[in-house]
Amino acid sequence: MVDQKVMEKYAELALKVGVNLQKNQALMVNAPIEGADFTRIVARKAYEMGAKDVHINWTDDELTLLKFEHAPDEVIGTFPEWQVKLYDSYAEDGAAVLSIRSTNPDLLQNIDPKRVAMANKAAAEALKNFRKYTMNDKIAWSIISIPSGDWALKIFPDASREEAVERLWDAIVKIVRVDQENPIAAWEKHNETLRKAHEVLNEKKYKKLIFTAPGTDLEIELPEGHIWKGGAAVTESGTVFNPNMPTEEVFTLPHKYGVNGTVSSTKPLNYGGSVIDNFQLTFKDGKVVNFKAEQGEEVLKHLLESDEGAKRLGEVALVPNESPVSQSGLIFYNTLFDENASCHIALGKAYPTNLEGGSSMNEEELDKHGVNDSLVHVDFMIGSDKLDIDGVKADGTKEPVFRSGTWALDI
Repeated sequence: MVDQKVMEKYAELALKVGVNLQKNQALMVNAPIEGADFTRIVARKAYEMGAKDVHINWTDDELTLLKFEHAPDEVIGTFPEWQVKLYDSYAEDGAAVLSIRSTNPDLLQNIDPKRVAMANKAAAEALKNFRKYTMNDKIAWSIISIPSGDWALKIFPDASREEAVERLWDAIVKIVRVDQENPIAAWEKHNETLRKAHEVLNEKKYKKLIFTAPGTDLEIELPEGHIWKGGAAVTESGTVFNPNMPTEEVFTLPHKYGVNGTVSSTKPLNYGGSVIDNFQLTFKDGKVVNFKAEQGEEVLKHLLESDEGAKRLGEVALVPNESPVSQSGLIFYNTLFDENASCHIALGKAYPTNLEGGSSMNEEELDKHGVNDSLVHVDFMIGSDKLDIDGVKADGTKEPVFRSGTWALDI
């Protein structure tokens, strides 16, 4: 379907730029059965780079669906202890973690949202310790995507299954810069561009951002000591890695009690095997006090009820309309891609690394600084070519940050 050399380049990019795999380091890969050929290439290249161990956690959409259709609630609501130990043991060993995503966006659309919410909550609670390793950049981790037939047909419904997969491969390859002669050099240049963007924002030290667009009038307060990040990250041991491929965003954390107004989604959100679309949230003092959705309202309700922190924001991210994902003109029904086509915000847990000294603070200290905590972290898209953003400085002066979906600052 796709040229072998292209898959080799993509696998190499994921290992060298995504997780930046080191010699004698273990690699844990979360991968779909449908992507076995590509996953084997990743494993081979990892061993060639000196990995001491490559462990694959296989997933399969059909088996996942069968479990949700037939397993009793006590099984759906339980996350196996052996899996917790597996994740924790690799994290404690300093392994790199690569996740390869390609799930059918409509996989669980006919499953009771309560059961899906139950399973998501059980997994989030069980993997809380493991998530500290990733969200505090204690280990290198990265998320990439490869096509699956069902996912490709969702994006290209008029194509045959084979043609849809080919077209999706083509889109992904371009967006993650694998089509370029030297993808690694292209990513180094791209990371530098994002670094300059977040440096400009860090110098501004905005107190507040104001988002205005059709259906959106939202004020987001930023905590004192907030840090804008984007592109490459660095582990505690000094390894540079790219958590998301693609990535076009610069992001920071909102003050958990300082979000007010209404915001409307601009792209569908694929969450828990169902699509939530054309939805609107109203915030008061940081908390969602009202919501509605044309599609998936019950799923959205369960997401917001995951825990108290799920009703508050943990991230605000800026993405200009000229990003390669946006320019593709496609809706991917996959947050990894769609969030990089559009400014977005996230319900749930904030990254402690977005606050000065945050990664060494305990939960109580983080809360005092306005850092949200939750079992969930779910990005959804609010950007368009009609979005304006203003930044409010400490002295109350206001200046344009975005106009008509792109930078108004000199970035």
